[in-house]
Amino acid sequence: MNCLESVDSLVRILMVSQKRRSGILAGGNWIIDQVKLIDVFPQPESLANILRQEQGSGGSPYNVLIDLAKLGAPFPLMAAGLVGKDTLGQQIRNDCRSHKINTRFLDSTDQAPTSYTDVMTEINGGRRTFFHDRGANALWKGENLDFAKCKSRIFHLGYLLLLDALDAPDKKFGTRAARLLAKAQKAGMKTSVDVVSEDSDRFLKIVSPALKHVNYLIINEIEAGKTANCSIRNTKGKLNPKALERSADILMESGAAELIIIHFPEGALAISQSGELFRQPSLKISSDNIAGSAGAGDAFCAGVLFGLHEGWEIQRCLYTGVCSAAASLSHPTCSGGLKSLAATLRLGKKHSVRDGFH
Repeated sequence: MNCLESVDSLVRILMVSQKRRSGILAGGNWIIDQVKLIDVFPQPESLANILRQEQGSGGSPYNVLIDLAKLGAPFPLMAAGLVGKDTLGQQIRNDCRSHKINTRFLDSTDQAPTSYTDVMTEINGGRRTFFHDRGANALWKGENLDFAKCKSRIFHLGYLLLLDALDAPDKKFGTRAARLLAKAQKAGMKTSVDVVSEDSDRFLKIVSPALKHVNYLIINEIEAGKTANCSIRNTKGKLNPKALERSADILMESGAAELIIIHFPEGALAISQSGELFRQPSLKISSDNIAGSAGAGDAFCAGVLFGLHEGWEIQRCLYTGVCSAAASLSHPTCSGGLKSLAATLRLGKKHSVRDGFH
C-alpha cells in the first residue's frame, strides 16, 4: 500500500467512525452562578441595592449542555469535569439528571469546593460583573476521559484560560488542553473549543497551542482579537469588520480548524477552511426585553453545535446561534431563557435582524 492509499484508508476509517458516533461530550468549567440583580454597579466604598437574586448554571460545558437539552437535542449529551463533594456539586448532578445529561465523566473531589460565581447584573441593560471562585475546576486534568469508549461525535472544551491544570505547559503539545484535544481527535471525535474573556497577555501562550487540535473554534470578538493580536474595535468601541475578518484569517492560519466562528453583540462571522466567509447579524432585542446577558455566548455556541452535529449548512448554524443567544437574554441566569428549538427560532420571525456589519 503506497502513501496515498494509506491516507485514503485513514480518511475512510475516520468517516466511518464519525457516522457511528452520536452526541456531544462537553468538559471544562462547572460553576453555580449566584446572580444578583442590582440597581447600579457602585463606586468603591459605595452601596448598591440587590433587587432580586437567581441561581443557575455557569461555565461552558454546563451552560451548553443545559441549553442543548432545552433546545431538544435529539442526540446524547454527556458531562465531563470536576465538582466538589458538597451541596453545590450535588445540585449540578441533580440538574444534569433532570435534563437527561449523562454524568459518567463528571467526577467529585474533597480537595476543593464546587466552583461558583457571584454575577452582579445591572437591572437596566443587563450589564454584568463577575466575582469567581475557581474551586474544583482548577484541578481537572481530563484524565478520567476514555475517548475510545465514549461514542460522542463532538468533544467541546471550555473555557481555556480558566482551567488551571489544563492550561499548564506540556512539553510535546504546548499545553495539557492541547494534548487532551489531540487525544479526542485521534479517537475519531471532532473537537470544539471556547475561551474565557480576560484582560491578559496569556492568549498566545495558552490558546494558540490548542488551535492545532481544534475542528470548531467558537469564541467572541474580544478573545479572537487577543489570540490573533488584532484590534477588532476602535477606541470608541465600534466594530471594525476588516479587522474582524483579518483576525479570523490569522486564527485559521494558526491551526488546523475546519471552522472559525466569532460572535459579538452585532452578530457572528464564520470562515471555513476553504476561505469562504459567512455573516449573520444578531436579532434586534430591545433593552426592555433583556434581563441579563450572562450566558448569551454559550447559548450561541449551543445553537451552533446543535447544527454542526446535525450536519446543517453553516449559515443555518449561525442563525440558530443568534436566535439562541437572543432567547438567553430574556432571563438573568445563563440558561433560564432557552426554550425548544422551534420556539427559539420563532424569535427570528418576531424580531428583525440588525442592519448588519460590512
